[in-house]
Amino acid sequence: MSSEQLQKQPNTIPHWHTPDGETINITDGEGAWVKDDEGKEYLDFLSQLYCVNAGHGNERINQAIRQQLDRIAYVASSKHNEARSELSTRLAEINPIDDASVFFAISGSEANEAAIQLARQYKDAPKVLTRWRSYHGGTYGAASLTGDAETRASVERYAATSGTARFLPPLPECFDASGPEDLAEKAANHLEWVIQNEDPDSIAAILTEPIGGSSGAFPAPPGYFERVREICDRYDILLISDEVITGFGRCGDWFGIDTEDVEPDMITFAKGVTSAYVPLAGVIMNDSLGQHFGEEGIPVGQTFAGHPMACAAGIAALDEYEEHLIDNVRSLAPELESKLRDIEEKYDVVGDLHGRGFHWGVEFHDPQTGEPFVNPWATDEDNPVAEVRSHAKDNGVLFGSGRPEIQIILSPTLNINETDIQVAASALDDAIEATFY
Repeated sequence: MSSEQLQKQPNTIPHWHTPDGETINITDGEGAWVKDDEGKEYLDFLSQLYCVNAGHGNERINQAIRQQLDRIAYVASSKHNEARSELSTRLAEINPIDDASVFFAISGSEANEAAIQLARQYKDAPKVLTRWRSYHGGTYGAASLTGDAETRASVERYAATSGTARFLPPLPECFDASGPEDLAEKAANHLEWVIQNEDPDSIAAILTEPIGGSSGAFPAPPGYFERVREICDRYDILLISDEVITGFGRCGDWFGIDTEDVEPDMITFAKGVTSAYVPLAGVIMNDSLGQHFGEEGIPVGQTFAGHPMACAAGIAALDEYEEHLIDNVRSLAPELESKLRDIEEKYDVVGDLHGRGFHWGVEFHDPQTGEPFVNPWATDEDNPVAEVRSHAKDNGVLFGSGRPEIQIILSPTLNINETDIQVAASALDDAIEATFY
């Protein structure tokens, strides 16, 4: 069925659907490239939704799924299974938490909901703090954690949510700071002020992305997360690292928090754990939490959590990351950054560039004012940043939209090469030129 036929017969309503938007019909994929039903190829510099980390058509992952299917397709999430046990052991070994335990879920939203449920129960405290301009999911519970105004407002319009509070991210526009060290100090001091004003005893956890995900790929200034860890310890608050996007090699290490050299109490994961070949997510927790819930039990669960075929895919994906893909990110990340820095220097509309590894945000500002061209959360004006993505797509490269869409996100599959980087950089250059000049 062609794209035109699909548009005329919209039996499936896409997620993040806009009636006037154009939805391409992707039918095939190989490596870093995908193909639509008309045979047009696209360089997937978004990894679809920051998730196909190992690239499309990875035979090792496909074979692992087939072999598991031939053994047994499904085992209840309340029971043990070899693939499930092996993957949890591997995850416990590669993450920065000592003596870790794993609780599986299905999606990133559900992993974050599970983490806050466990944290609240463990701490016997109701509140969770998250950052403004964060994204932690679109279900009712996860949207209540999300600092992205568009997502949160859309969900809360019909259902009240509670038990969360916000603090400002460590971004220069949020604080009058003289440099990175000053920004880290002021942002951490602000977090402590919020904790004190929310009542520390009422706070179970802080949930934060180590590097912004769809919120803009922004890293924290040096020293910030060390202070956050100290503050959590001082007030006996759990630190949860949301690694749904930043995990599994995306930022040049197994997890984004590894690049900060900080040990959280819990890690939430999804997306890249299976390279998105089968849905899988979960929560990695420290020894104290693991022992507590091992002894006390967990009275809830999900039917498809830790699905055997997903776990088999996850084991194979971890092999791919360990053997060569994380090394590829470390090797080529400087080249990707260099190409983006060249574009930043060339165009005065590129107001900021930030990221780590294979996860970057290119932010656009009006050079006359230094402010974004539009605020998509507050106005329906035409957004030139959306035009940049559209132009690149027409030229065969897929980029992502940031939250808010004052930026585009580049988050490619981890198996790209130098030629792919050049293709993406040229497409971005052309799209900026066509949109703004």
